[in-house]
Amino acid sequence: MSEPLRLVVFDVDGTLVDSRAHILMAMQDAFEGAGLSVPSRDSIMHGVGLSLPELMAQLVPDQSASVHHDLAEGYKSASLMRHISAGEDAAAVFYPGIRAVLDRLKIDVFTLMATATGMSRRGLDRIIAQHQLDGYFQSTQVADTHPSKPNPSMLLAALRDTGVAPENAVMIGDTSYDMLMGKSVGTHTIGVTWGNQSPDHLKQADVLVHDSEHLMSTLTTWMENLS
Repeated sequence: MSEPLRLVVFDVDGTLVDSRAHILMAMQDAFEGAGLSVPSRDSIMHGVGLSLPELMAQLVPDQSASVHHDLAEGYKSASLMRHISAGEDAAAVFYPGIRAVLDRLKIDVFTLMATATGMSRRGLDRIIAQHQLDGYFQSTQVADTHPSKPNPSMLLAALRDTGVAPENAVMIGDTSYDMLMGKSVGTHTIGVTWGNQSPDHLKQADVLVHDSEHLMSTLTTWMENLS
C-alpha cells in the first residue's frame, strides 16, 4: 500500500535559522531612527512571527497606524542595510542539526516541504540562495502577500499549492502564532523550544521538541502514523 503524500510546513525565523541578533539590531535602528525608545528584547522576540505592522502595533500600541507603518519601513531598510554591510558571506545561521533535517526530508519521495514565515520574500530568497535550498520547498509563503499570523492564509496557500489535505500536514514553529495557525486549519502542530518564544507560549502545540534529533524522531513517528 502506497504512503500518503504529506506536507511539512516550517516557520523560518526562530525555527530554521537563528536571526535574533540581526532582528534586534535592525529594530534598534528603526526605533532610534524614529526618535522612539527601543522596546525590550523580550517584547521584540515575543512578537517575531507577526507581520511588521502588527509587530510594531504590539510594541508601541500608543502610537498611530502611520507610525507603525513608518517603523515597519524603517525596519526593512535597516535590515537590508545590515545585510549589505555584512556582505555575501554572512549567511543566516541554521540552528544545530536543522539542515540535516531538511536534507533527510528532501529525499523522502512522499514528503513535501513548505514555508509559512513572517519574513519578506526578499529575506526568504536570500536564505534559500545562501544555503543552496533551491528545490527543497514546494511552496514558499511569506508576509508580503498574506495577512499576519495567526491568520491561516499562508498555511492554506501551501496546502493548495501542494494538494495535501490538512490532516496529512504539520506546522512547525517557535511561536503561539504558528500553533494557532495550524490548529485553525486542522494540521498537526509541533512547537520548537529553541526559538523566540518560551515553551509556556506553545501550549497549543500537539508536541514540543527540544532539539533537531527530537524534531526528526517526532516527524518520523508522525509520518508512520499516517501510513
